[in-house]
Amino acid sequence: MADEELKKNIGYAAADAMVKSGMKLGLGTGSTAKWAIRRIGQLLKEGKLSDIIAVVTSSQSEIECQNAGIPMVTLNDPKIDGHLDLTIDGADEIDPDYNLVKGGGGALLQEKIAGYASDHYAVLAAGDKLVSGIGPGFKVPVEVVREARVTASKAMEALGAVPEVRMAVKKMGPVITDNGNILIDLHFEKPINPPEMEQKINMIPGVVETGLFTKLKKLDAFIGYEDGTVKHIKVR
Repeated sequence: MADEELKKNIGYAAADAMVKSGMKLGLGTGSTAKWAIRRIGQLLKEGKLSDIIAVVTSSQSEIECQNAGIPMVTLNDPKIDGHLDLTIDGADEIDPDYNLVKGGGGALLQEKIAGYASDHYAVLAAGDKLVSGIGPGFKVPVEVVREARVTASKAMEALGAVPEVRMAVKKMGPVITDNGNILIDLHFEKPINPPEMEQKINMIPGVVETGLFTKLKKLDAFIGYEDGTVKHIKVR
């Protein structure tokens, strides 16, 4: 199955299974999450869903929601009041305990704000995103204020990481997030303890947020495979 078709299957499966009329949704960023957004928009247009309002996690997901006709507000809006029923988003890696690495698309801060404000979370991923341990594979993204680039990097080195500032493509200099910060990607030679590392990194001055997601509440996973099947796992 083509990669894009696989992602579409996963996004559609999650939207069909999890989204109900009247929900306050967090809508994620990336090439798989966009298909969930498009499916929700389709169901709204067909009258199969109604009274949906969404909080988006990036400029990309904002544009997708506009195109799909999904009403958007912020988490500060009285209609939301800082609380979401469900967030749907992708992941770059998932370990056996369903700790996640996110932030490959650079939207980890807003994704975590939405995810941790949600009663329920649905993570979307292809089967190759399942790993035995986090650290040696996909680099762990960390959003950092620009003034702390050197000091935060040294502190993360002391935790056993090899830090690397993420550089832009077709633009000189580092990637700048929607929040005006830089991203430092961390490689670990050995698997880490994700909950412990999330806490340690977040205590470093100048760190805004880490791409380790270990404190999600109720969690479902939608894992897609090349034969077209999508496995729905009720994690907790």
